[in-house]
Amino acid sequence: MPALRAAIDHGADAVYIGFRGESNARNFPGLNFSREEASLGIAYAHARGARVFVALNVYPRPATWASVMATIDQAASLRADALILADPGLMRYAADRHPDLRLHLSVQGSATNWRALEFYRREFGIRRAVLPRVLSCTQVTRLIERTSVEIEVFGFGSLCVMVEGRCALSSYVTGQSPNTHGVCSPAHAVRWEETPAGRESRLNGVLIDRFFPTEAAGYPTLCKGRFTVEGSTYHAIEEPASLNALDVLPALIQGGVKAIKVEGRQRSPAYVATVTRLLRRALDDCMHAGPRWSPPTEVTQGLDALAEGRTHTLGAYHRPWQ
Repeated sequence: MPALRAAIDHGADAVYIGFRGESNARNFPGLNFSREEASLGIAYAHARGARVFVALNVYPRPATWASVMATIDQAASLRADALILADPGLMRYAADRHPDLRLHLSVQGSATNWRALEFYRREFGIRRAVLPRVLSCTQVTRLIERTSVEIEVFGFGSLCVMVEGRCALSSYVTGQSPNTHGVCSPAHAVRWEETPAGRESRLNGVLIDRFFPTEAAGYPTLCKGRFTVEGSTYHAIEEPASLNALDVLPALIQGGVKAIKVEGRQRSPAYVATVTRLLRRALDDCMHAGPRWSPPTEVTQGLDALAEGRTHTLGAYHRPWQ
């Protein structure tokens, strides 16, 4: 609840939340909302002109199907503004049972082309889709030209080398898939050790990284670890850096993107407040200035202070050869 209030108070047009329980891919203690808390949060948002989207982006198994359906009913009864779904079965249930409730396709649905989006629109009536972080600005614009589905893209936060919804790296080490357990590196598998060689991070016993005393130690994920390959030790798969789309914000707006998504769950209220405030300023300034806008130094520096590895990248957005 404090993070929800922080986001709205600092300029978010919408906030996404999850309920406690098995309907939530981020089902961690102390993180999510009870029915009563969600009701208060939705009322707080609506009173201030903001919307609340409920994320049910799990792929339920037979044992959890009934409880997830009940959560859909609960979200509808609380007047949530949209559901964010990945599983086609849940989309079918929501579309049939609550035809007036907006449905958004989760990034976990892994839709990266307009034919996939049109399928979800035709079959389930989805109104918006969150794109995986693997498309360039040119690809995003071309996709928007071919579909009536609203497009939402990530603007700031963690970066993944995989198409969301299709990663098998972490399950290889921990035995738990992000699609069913909601996290690449479950906390119970993480270990830190102080050694003569430096601070070591391990994931289920596998050495992920070793940090010198002056280095900032990031949370261990397999794709961002340092490994010895042919005698050299380096970030063999991906360097730790946060996605920051500020430099291509004018292109995204011109291309027809409807929303910029920011990761807020599993983050502190202070983080949520700062990132929302800075991005709100950037978005408003860019909308006013047009295509020639460039991000102010203080905004970029403010976001870099909260970025993974204290640095940022455009990721797949910047492919000038396309």
